[in-house]
Amino acid sequence: MTSLLTSPHLIDLILVFTAGEAVVLALWHRRTGRGLPPAAIGRMLLPGLCLMLALRAALAGGAWPWVPVALTAALVAHLADLGGRWRG
Repeated sequence: MTSLLTSPHLIDLILVFTAGEAVVLALWHRRTGRGLPPAAIGRMLLPGLCLMLALRAALAGGAWPWVPVALTAALVAHLADLGGRWRG
């Protein structure tokens, strides 16, 4: 069980489910007109995806620059999401 929890493949699975969530939410909005528009869904999910990529790089033993690059991308995406929410 411990090997599964420390495996980068678990992060891959979570990334796939998160991408699936984005597709389902976008299709729901397209079909019903309810919920968030696709751009808002992307801004909402992107910081978490970047954090998961940083974790995956760390767990997989990737080259050290990938972790700070992914963390910086998460910060930029988070600030973009906040800016979009602030403007309404």
